[in-house]
Amino acid sequence: MQKLPHLLLRYSLLCASLVWLGACSSNQAAPVTGEADGGGSDTGQGVPAADLGQVDAGAPEVALGPAVAWRNINRQPAAWYATPLALQIASNVLYYQNTDGGWPKDTDMTTRTAPKGRSSIDNSATTTQMIFLGKVYAATTDVLYKDAFIKALDFLFAGQYANGGWPQEFPPPRGYQAHITFNDGAMIHVLELLREIGLKAPQYAFVDEERAARSLVAVDKGIDCILKCQIVVEGQKTGWCAQHDSVTLAPAMARPYELASISGQEGAGVLEFLMTISAPTPEVIDAVQSATRWFKAVQLSGIKVMRVTDATQPSGIDEVVVQDPLAPPLWARFYEIGTNLPIFADRDGVKKYSLAEIGNERRTGYSWYTDNPSEAFEAYAAWQPQFAPTENVLAP
Repeated sequence: MQKLPHLLLRYSLLCASLVWLGACSSNQAAPVTGEADGGGSDTGQGVPAADLGQVDAGAPEVALGPAVAWRNINRQPAAWYATPLALQIASNVLYYQNTDGGWPKDTDMTTRTAPKGRSSIDNSATTTQMIFLGKVYAATTDVLYKDAFIKALDFLFAGQYANGGWPQEFPPPRGYQAHITFNDGAMIHVLELLREIGLKAPQYAFVDEERAARSLVAVDKGIDCILKCQIVVEGQKTGWCAQHDSVTLAPAMARPYELASISGQEGAGVLEFLMTISAPTPEVIDAVQSATRWFKAVQLSGIKVMRVTDATQPSGIDEVVVQDPLAPPLWARFYEIGTNLPIFADRDGVKKYSLAEIGNERRTGYSWYTDNPSEAFEAYAAWQPQFAPTENVLAP
């Protein structure tokens, strides 16, 4: 038998995956749901065998290999991205791509069991899929994956506000999801990816020159937005809120328990990103120095957070803050603007000043403390001698 053409090989791999699921055999037409361009259509229409070419009934089945968790999808060896399992997952990723070019968040795309949803950049959505498709294209040179990547890149361009920020979900942005979003690293993940594309990192060499240049422009606008969002209290620059108003750039509330505040968690990610800029301007250097100084000032020492079994609580567990002089430093997730006091809230949005004051459901169901700034401090130790040699703000 002659060597299968590439299209027929893709069919064979898909069919083999369905054999694994007990839904297909090698001499049946392969049912394909969704549009090939990843447009998000869920038609459920099959592709006739005549459109795929004749399949040799004696062709060997293709093994899919061991499962890979979605959270590890971009941590595999380069050769893995041409394997049957990787191509099956790539098919799922195309299935979930919306017509606007983006992908929904919190969706395990190693299967198609989850419903489709609105496009988002929250929780690493869209950027994760783009990185994955870039790896699959590099391993296969199949233009199908390149086209889906470019469509997603255009989606990111279209979603950027004129002031340089990105909303959490779009189009159209609505509610708190319209805020410029640093929460969970949303905007930072976009900027990091666009920078790699713009600098023509080898894995993105397939991106055309016009889009690569546009990526760098978008990054510059994003950095300018970050600088303008930095919260100033009594003339002193501090950190950032987890989200900022898309027009005024003021700190903004998201969900009722995510109050307008200075972020001890997301702000650390913003700070780390600024320290990765290869040629920082004086404005960037000042922002880094100011934010690092603020993080040092609000560091919490001598405490740790423990999850304990407690039969008196509705959930049977509890989270408590206990004294421990040997504990490593912690930071609150949210600090009150103006006082730098840690703040907490239930779903009613009422501000509290200790974890013990809020209900068990939110107390145990949300991350109220973080050690992320410790990583930013490590980055600062390498950054400061080069870019701010005369002032180490972390010095005793």
